[in-house]
Amino acid sequence: MKMIKIEDVHKSFQKLEVLKGISLEVNKGEVIAIIGPSGSGKSTLLRCLNRLETIDRGSIEIEGELLVSTGLDGKSQYVPEQDARRICRKMGMVFQSFNLFPHLTVLENVIEAPMIVKGVKREEIVPQAEALLKKVGLVDKRDSYPSRLSGGQKQRVAIARALAMAPDIMLFDEPTSALDPELTGEVLKAMRQLAEEHMTMLVVTHEMAFAREVANHVIFMDNGEIVEQGLPEDIFNRPTHPRTKAFLSNVMQS
Repeated sequence: MKMIKIEDVHKSFQKLEVLKGISLEVNKGEVIAIIGPSGSGKSTLLRCLNRLETIDRGSIEIEGELLVSTGLDGKSQYVPEQDARRICRKMGMVFQSFNLFPHLTVLENVIEAPMIVKGVKREEIVPQAEALLKKVGLVDKRDSYPSRLSGGQKQRVAIARALAMAPDIMLFDEPTSALDPELTGEVLKAMRQLAEEHMTMLVVTHEMAFAREVANHVIFMDNGEIVEQGLPEDIFNRPTHPRTKAFLSNVMQS
């Protein structure tokens, strides 16, 4: 089953074209890693998927439902607001910065969206939230405030919070880029576990080991385009495009 289908997506900020005709499909249970230099459009692509950014033209389908398409005037046309929100709720997103509510405890951060957005009763969501915190190794921090957590712990809470909405797809936008190297491993461990459970995941990352070992498919983006894509072993061991070769040569040495 196709979970995400993107066709000829274009996005500009003023005169700067950030996405130049991106087409991509993600199947159920796949882990797709998107790699590439800063400024190549990777994060913008993720933000367009859940409508944090709107596209200029092209089409996006989520689980077979059209979110946006190109109208007869050549401009993007989104489905009605209520439908767009429902479709976007099929996706959970974890950002570079943790975006936790500082005045709420860990548990309260996790249960807030299901209660407010979905109307789930507190007594129903709390056991689910505790199970998610256990999954990411933080059930003992349920009553702590974010200020008492390390960066790695905050990011794992953010993962649990996204999962609390029971999404079918998880989007990760460089989830370890704000972390010290020693804290990166605990976040990647939680993501590996999700991959093992066959969660559909689209991951923008600079962690090449994760992309190589966990992803089913790797996409290399540069200058707003998908330059090369394929199996991890092919991309990392036998890249064919000069830009891919140059990028991997630089990141593997650093």
